[in-house]
Amino acid sequence: MIILDRQNGLFTLQTRNSTYQIKIGAHGVLLHSYYGPRVDGEDLSRLIRSADRGASVYPNDNGPDRTFSLDMLPQEYSSCGVSDFRLPSIEFEMPSGSRSADLRYTGFEVRRGKYAIQGLPAFWAADEAEADTLVLFMEDKTAQAAVELYYGVFEDCDLITRAVRVVNRGAETLRLCRCASLCLDFSHSDLDMITFNGRHLMERCPDRGPLRPGVQGVGSIRGTSSHQHNPFVVLCDPEANEDYGTAYGAVLVYSGSFEALAERNQFELSRLVMGINPYQFGWNLGPGEAFDAPEAALVCSPCGFGQMSRQFHKAIREHLIRDPYQGARRPILINNWEATTFNFNAEKLLSIAKEAAPLGLELFVMDDGWFGQRNDDNAGLGDWYVNTDKLPGGLEALVPQIQALGMKFGIWVEPEMVNEDSGLYREHPDWVLQVPGRAPCRGRGQLVLDFSRKDVRDHVYGQLRAMLSSADISYVKWDMNRSLSDVYSAALPRERQGEVFHRYVLGVYEMLEQMRSDFPGLFIEGCCGGGGRFDAGMLYYTPQIWCSDNTDAIDRLRIQYGTSFCYPPDAMGAHVSAVPNGSTGRTVPMETRGVVAMSGTFGYEMDLGETTQDEKNVIKEQVAQYKRCWELVQKGDYYRLTDPFRNPLFNAWEHVTPDRRCALVSVVTGTTYAAPAYMTLRLKGLDPALKYRVNGQDVYSGALLMSAGFPLPQPQDDYLAFQLLLEAE
Repeated sequence: MIILDRQNGLFTLQTRNSTYQIKIGAHGVLLHSYYGPRVDGEDLSRLIRSADRGASVYPNDNGPDRTFSLDMLPQEYSSCGVSDFRLPSIEFEMPSGSRSADLRYTGFEVRRGKYAIQGLPAFWAADEAEADTLVLFMEDKTAQAAVELYYGVFEDCDLITRAVRVVNRGAETLRLCRCASLCLDFSHSDLDMITFNGRHLMERCPDRGPLRPGVQGVGSIRGTSSHQHNPFVVLCDPEANEDYGTAYGAVLVYSGSFEALAERNQFELSRLVMGINPYQFGWNLGPGEAFDAPEAALVCSPCGFGQMSRQFHKAIREHLIRDPYQGARRPILINNWEATTFNFNAEKLLSIAKEAAPLGLELFVMDDGWFGQRNDDNAGLGDWYVNTDKLPGGLEALVPQIQALGMKFGIWVEPEMVNEDSGLYREHPDWVLQVPGRAPCRGRGQLVLDFSRKDVRDHVYGQLRAMLSSADISYVKWDMNRSLSDVYSAALPRERQGEVFHRYVLGVYEMLEQMRSDFPGLFIEGCCGGGGRFDAGMLYYTPQIWCSDNTDAIDRLRIQYGTSFCYPPDAMGAHVSAVPNGSTGRTVPMETRGVVAMSGTFGYEMDLGETTQDEKNVIKEQVAQYKRCWELVQKGDYYRLTDPFRNPLFNAWEHVTPDRRCALVSVVTGTTYAAPAYMTLRLKGLDPALKYRVNGQDVYSGALLMSAGFPLPQPQDDYLAFQLLLEAE
């Protein structure tokens, strides 16, 4: 809901549990009045205070009044170089060479429904009743630039989205050097900041600390959102936890280089700025041209991190993901990679599928190694035609044999990359990102194709379209296994090289959108060396993302825990793999591996021909259990019951149906020790007035299970797991 107060120059955005308010200040400066727990019918601009601070610089049009300094006022979208010395939101390089921005309000517009952004992912509304849009118009008269601030209000999800468009109204080229998607000012600094960091094989681990004086934050200059830092951050009360305290979550709907910075200044004010990383960024706007920044989205929870996460999950499921399986169970898959790596042929693949089908698995995915001269990772990328030495008769012969077993067929691709040992590279060596006169860096034996170029995208997509049209393919795993370096495009002039990083991301989005359009029933899973591009931008095109290349169940407890702060469990690719695990060497029981994978998009990644009959029986039961409980995972509310970084005894989480009549609780124990303490688990999200039958046996009230808890059995070995299915009487 958007409320206008024309008399006082106020714009108030109301969701179910939060309020966001903007004030038209003196001289047309847009001020940020408030964002926090819902407040009704109040002019919150009274919270804004100013004074003569002596050393402050103030706008020229303020005359002799020294109390109006941008350096101490909360701004809606911060300017640059004109008396505010905090983090800027935008920076122009004008024809004179000067670099500053001074934005003033010029008008507004309210629209029913949700705005869209051409060529970029964004939250969407199926009809006008689900969201409203506010547009605030600003201009920099000297730069002759118009800036449009877009706000989408999803009242039911407690979600507010932000987007920015910049238009050159002048007669000369204007260079955009920085354009943040989000600026959020707070009138206090007693906040903690949580970022989600890691590395390949251990992504999105939460890191929490108080805002310090100065600037802190995370970002990526890798051309992807990265394994190292995720474009999602939380600011919160120092005492906030899962169930208590105010938490502000901010996510960037973007898959490229980004930054998310927070600043605490000398007046104990704080600011969060999030958007495209300005590293090697510079966008030339000719007369009349426009630039659209990626979308950012905000959730404010007055009841801790748990509610914040559930609101993000709801919004992402219902208003970001476009899922061909929407409302239906996703197929349980078997992937051949960990069973075979590159060393397979049609006979070997069929042997795995023949073992999988009787166990209830429904989708066979052929991973890396099926194309070109691909026998290791030094050749073949870029040649997207079937290697008939491995697969005689091609996909046209293999896919029907898989389908005859009652399974669907899926395939792995890595379209953004090329090996030097490939037909594509030999024919078009200028199609890679490469600095003139300098040999490019390699990663995993491969170079990066210049996806900022339409001719490159068209060539690669033409091969993919022919392959996908050659057989009945239900699923594609879209991988990307290295960061961008040597970022230079042979197709762009010198003055436009600062556009390559962003144009690359736009090119990836364009190709994914084309694939979705040409093959509307195709299910696409994103992957980037595992979790290197697990972000809201990719979820707009790929409804699930391979969460990490690390399939060790104990490490996955931590990876999936951190990921769940923003992203829903049903977006997390999770498989049961063989032991000892290839990443850690750890051996974990099959039952435990199944419980952990069952809290994501369930599947298997192993040579089933090497499993025992007892293991096959366990797999059958896991598949049956997932088929019984899939709606809880794909549609239920998610509760983190413990923190795997803090609790060495056990880790637990819970899925609850929206009507609170059914819940699935999963528990994984740690290492055993002598004379262990008794463990009791308090559940969440239940109806205290209902009675719940646990695993078809004992009956407990919701009040008892949430207040007194459920006694856990004493573990008799390391890394055991069990599940509790609660059904209301």
